[in-house]
Amino acid sequence: MRVLLVEDSLRLQASLTTALQRSGYAVDAALDGEEGLWRAKSEDYDAMVLDLMLPKRDGLSVLTALRRQGRTVHVLILTARDTVEDRVRGLQAGADDYLVKPFALEEFLARVQALCRRRTSGGRQTLLAVGDLEIDTVAHTVRRDGAKIALTAREYQLLEYLAERRGHVVTRGEIEAHIYDAKVDPMSNVVDSAVCVLRRKLAAGDAPPLIHTRRGIGYLLDTAPTRTPAPR
Repeated sequence: MRVLLVEDSLRLQASLTTALQRSGYAVDAALDGEEGLWRAKSEDYDAMVLDLMLPKRDGLSVLTALRRQGRTVHVLILTARDTVEDRVRGLQAGADDYLVKPFALEEFLARVQALCRRRTSGGRQTLLAVGDLEIDTVAHTVRRDGAKIALTAREYQLLEYLAERRGHVVTRGEIEAHIYDAKVDPMSNVVDSAVCVLRRKLAAGDAPPLIHTRRGIGYLLDTAPTRTPAPR
C-alpha cells in the first residue's frame, strides 16, 4: 500500500512516516499544500493523510481541488482543529475521516488501514484464496495448507497485491508504484529480490510454486497457469 503524508511538522512527519513504514506501507511525504497537491495528482495512492494548517496552500484547498478534478483517493484529515464546525467543513470538502491532534499512534494506523481497505469499490475481500493459500486481509495473516507463514510487513503487502490480481501478470512498474515509495531506484532489482524471497517462503518444503515469472513482463500469482494473461 502506498500512502501520501502531507504534514508541515518535520518531527511529526518523521514519526508517522516511520510508523507507517514499519507497518508495511510505502510513504511519500510533503511539507506544504502545493507539493501535496502535486504529488496527489501525479500518483495513485491508496490513502492520503492531510494536515489542514499547511504553508503555501491549506489542506481544505488541497482537498477541494482534488475532488473537483475527480480524484477519489481516501483522505484522512489530521489537524489540531477540533470544533464541530471544523469537522463538518472537512467532511463536506470530501474527507473520508478526521483525526484530531494529539492522537494515539495505534488509532492513527488503524484509521489508515481502514481507508486502504475501502479503496476498491465495496471494500477489499477479507479472505483471499489461491489454491491452498489463504490470506486474511484484516488480520494480515497468511496460511498455506493450514500452516501459518511468517512474513514481514512489506512481504505481506506484496503478496496481498499479487493476490488481488491473481491469474494476471503484474509488471515490475506496477509493483514499484504500489508497494514502494518515490525514493526507490527504478534501475534496482529491489522488486525481483522481494519476489524471490516471497516465492521461497510460500514454496517451503515440497509445496508447488505459486508465484510465476513472465520474463520481460512481470509476475503472477496462480496455482498452475497455462497462459500468460495480459497485464491489467
